[in-house]
Amino acid sequence: MTILVTGGAGFIGSNFTPYFLNNNKNVKVVNLDKLTYAGKRSNFQDVNNNERYTFIKGDICDRAILEQLFNLYDFRSVIHFAAESHVDNSIENPDTFIKTNVLGTFNIVDVAKNHWMIGPHQIKKGYENSRFHHISTDEVFGTLGINGFFTEKTAYAPNSPYSASKASSDFIVRSYFHTYGMNVVTSNCSNNYGPKQHDEKLIPTIIKKALLGEQIPIYGDGKNIRDWLYVLDHCKGIDLVFHQGKSGEVYNIGGNNERDNLYIAHAICKILDELLPKDRLYKDQIAFVKDRPGHDFRYAIDATKIESELGWKADENFESGIRKTILWYIEKYRTKI
Repeated sequence: MTILVTGGAGFIGSNFTPYFLNNNKNVKVVNLDKLTYAGKRSNFQDVNNNERYTFIKGDICDRAILEQLFNLYDFRSVIHFAAESHVDNSIENPDTFIKTNVLGTFNIVDVAKNHWMIGPHQIKKGYENSRFHHISTDEVFGTLGINGFFTEKTAYAPNSPYSASKASSDFIVRSYFHTYGMNVVTSNCSNNYGPKQHDEKLIPTIIKKALLGEQIPIYGDGKNIRDWLYVLDHCKGIDLVFHQGKSGEVYNIGGNNERDNLYIAHAICKILDELLPKDRLYKDQIAFVKDRPGHDFRYAIDATKIESELGWKADENFESGIRKTILWYIEKYRTKI
């Protein structure tokens, strides 16, 4: 069986693909990625020599390429990671996010539907188990106050062009289940961190700036709270939802590790003081900068559904996961330190 992974050169996709290949020996993976600034060939060098892996450079907004690939490889399932994902960039260039996240998702789910189905609620013979797994984010739910958690029943209330575009893509995928009877599942995750994440994101930025002796920028007062999920734990959750999730259902995947941004910065600095001590404390590099527009206060996921129904649990807490992450980035930046 051959499946299509979109965005497999990005952060989460490039962590997922080697995990998936290692745990599914009878599956071949074709990775379709546009290789934007956030997707790097180096991210998937650990699977380049795997005979069950193929990389193709292409854009999910190019419907002709998608149709050609489905005809050539006869994909039996899709795991859809490809998306623009940086909130700051969505504020500056929202049109890119609408195009990729909305139009791109429509293209891929519609081409898959046409390949697997004769018509509404009519599946082609041999494609009964073909599944479309859409990867989304907890940001579609908006923001929380001090109390409460996002569940699969939480109403959508996106507050940035990025989260609005992801909410739109979620609704498109949902509609293909209800209208056409297509076998789809969606998973919404909390903030991921770990190896291969782009430098623009919070944790890699803190680590890199600390190592280079530069100012560590923290938005506002640093009190914005996120639920942090180690990327490999997320990959395990995706694998479970893809194989065992109920068609048409949504599963929230969260790390149950709420930390505010200032805590994150101090925790990283403290570990660096231990691993690579220098003549001053790393925390002295922390500086507060102007908050970004519409900055959501708090995200927190209730992962009870995936834990109780599919038996998933996070193996890493924040303290264990952040240490592994820091060690990976020290190696990445070693020549620059």
